[in-house]
Amino acid sequence: MRNKLGIAILASAAFAAGAPTSAETIVREVEVTADMDALQNPEAAERWTHLADDLENAIVAKLVGKTGEEGAKVSVDIDEVELASSLQSAAGVAESKLVGDVAITHDSDNTKFDNYQLTVTFEQAGPYFLPGTDLAAITTDSQEYYDAMIATFANHVVQKLE
Repeated sequence: MRNKLGIAILASAAFAAGAPTSAETIVREVEVTADMDALQNPEAAERWTHLADDLENAIVAKLVGKTGEEGAKVSVDIDEVELASSLQSAAGVAESKLVGDVAITHDSDNTKFDNYQLTVTFEQAGPYFLPGTDLAAITTDSQEYYDAMIATFANHVVQKLE
């Protein structure tokens, strides 16, 4: 799903916030794909149904001041098999992870290309839980887990752009 409206809104906000430095990567489009049919756990599948849209929106939200009509395209393809395995693992939430292939392309700037696999673990998501959250009580099908994993993944994608 393309988030051109979100990018357009952010592009206009960029003018109000000032232009980014030349070292920053300007982004024109963000696209996230995920096939949730791979999930066999009904509760987790219900919670993760909007993963692609939610992750795309989280990335775009972190790009305020870093968007424009000309720029890089960020594409993320979530590894549904790995996600299903993590959500159904007997090892529990501590061993869970969110994995995706990230590709950065640009129509005219050959220095803005990148391709890597990003793995975000439950441990890395710790700072994204609300203060006072009992991490021992978190399950992979809880809203708190979902929100923290999305925020962590989006943050890592945007940090890599800088």
